Amino acid sequence: MDFNYTETQDMLRDTLARFLADTYDFETRKKMIASGEGRDPGIWRALATELGILSAPFSEEQGGLGGGALENMIMMEELGKVIAIEPYLQTVVIGGGALKAAGGALADAVIPEIISGNVIIGFAYAEPQGRYDLANLTTTAKKDGAGFVLNGHKAVVYAAPWATHLLVSARTGGAQRDRAGVELFLIDAKLPGITRRDYPTVDGFRASEVYFENVAIPGDAHLPGGIDLLERVVDEATMAVCGEACGVTRKLHEGTLDYSKQRQQFGQPIGRFQVLQHRMADIFLEVEQIMSMTLMGTLKLDLPAEERKAAVSLAKAKVARSAKFVGQNAIQTHGGIGITQELAIGHYFKRATMIEGQFGSADYHLDRFEQLTYPKA
Repeated sequence: MDFNYTETQDMLRDTLARFLADTYDFETRKKMIASGEGRDPGIWRALATELGILSAPFSEEQGGLGGGALENMIMMEELGKVIAIEPYLQTVVIGGGALKAAGGALADAVIPEIISGNVIIGFAYAEPQGRYDLANLTTTAKKDGAGFVLNGHKAVVYAAPWATHLLVSARTGGAQRDRAGVELFLIDAKLPGITRRDYPTVDGFRASEVYFENVAIPGDAHLPGGIDLLERVVDEATMAVCGEACGVTRKLHEGTLDYSKQRQQFGQPIGRFQVLQHRMADIFLEVEQIMSMTLMGTLKLDLPAEERKAAVSLAKAKVARSAKFVGQNAIQTHGGIGITQELAIGHYFKRATMIEGQFGSADYHLDRFEQLTYPKA
C-alpha cells in the first residue's frame, strides 16, 4: 500500500505550514489568547479567502477541493504544530462533516458559507452528566408545529463564543440513555432563549456553558441520521484530534531535544547523558507510533460502523497514552521552567493533556474496542 500523500495533499500541507510559520509564532499566539476575543478573526478569514484551506474536505460540487478525512488529518497536524486556536475542528470537521453526511437543502446552503469563512460552528453535544456516552442526554427538542422547542444545558462548547451556529444534540423522544430519539440540529447561535457563560480553557481556547430555554427552532434545522450520524461525526472528530496530536507531540519532541542539547549540567549538555538519550529515543518512537495509528484510523473511517468504531477506538487509545507519555517526559526533562507561561513547551503540554481525554480517554476507548471486538454473550 502506498502511504505517500498525493501532490494535492502535499500542496495543501505545505501551503498551510508556510502560512502558519509566517503568522502564528508563539508570541503572536500568546497575544491572541490574551486578547478580549481570544483570537484574531483575520487569521480565519485568511484561511478561507487567501489559502482556501477550509474547502479541503468538501466535494467539488460543493465548492471544495474534493478531499475528505485524510485532508482534515493533514490540516489538523499542521494546526497542532502551532497549537492553533482556530475553530477548524468544530466548524469544518464536525459541522461540515455532519452536513456532508446528512445532505439536503441545509447542507447546500451552509457548506459554501463554511468554505467562505462566514460560518463558525460550535459543537454542543456534551452535558455535565454525560461523560462520553453520546446518548446520555437531558437536553430535549420537543415537536411544536413545523418546528421544535429546545431546552437544556450543554457543557464545554468549544468555539461557542465565536460561533454563528451551534450543532446541538438533543432528545426528541425516549428515556435519558436511549439511543432512539437522539437527533442533531444546526441552529442560529443568536436565537432568543440561548444564553452563554464564556471562559478560557486551560489549553488557550475559548468555550462556553450554553443554556437553551424554550428556544424555537425551525423544522429544517434538523439533520436526519439520529445517533448513527452523531457517532460518525464524533469518530471523524476523534481522528482529526489524533491528527492534531501528531503535530503537538512532534513539537514536544523537537523542543525537548533542542533543550537537552543546550541545557548544561556538570559541565556538559544534559543530552550527552545516556538516560536522557534513551528518553529522547522513547519519545521519538511514541511520536512515530501516534502518526501510524492516526493514519490507520483515518483510512478506516469509511468502513461499516462497527469496524470504523473499533479502528477509531484502537487509534485513540494509543494516541491518548502516547500523548501523556510524551508530554510528561517533555516537562520532566525541562524541569520547573517547562510549565511557565513564557516557555512554549508548557503550552504544548497543556494541549496534549486535553487531547488525552477529548472525545474519550484511553480507558474508555479500550473498553469500547473490547465490546466491539469481543462482545459479551
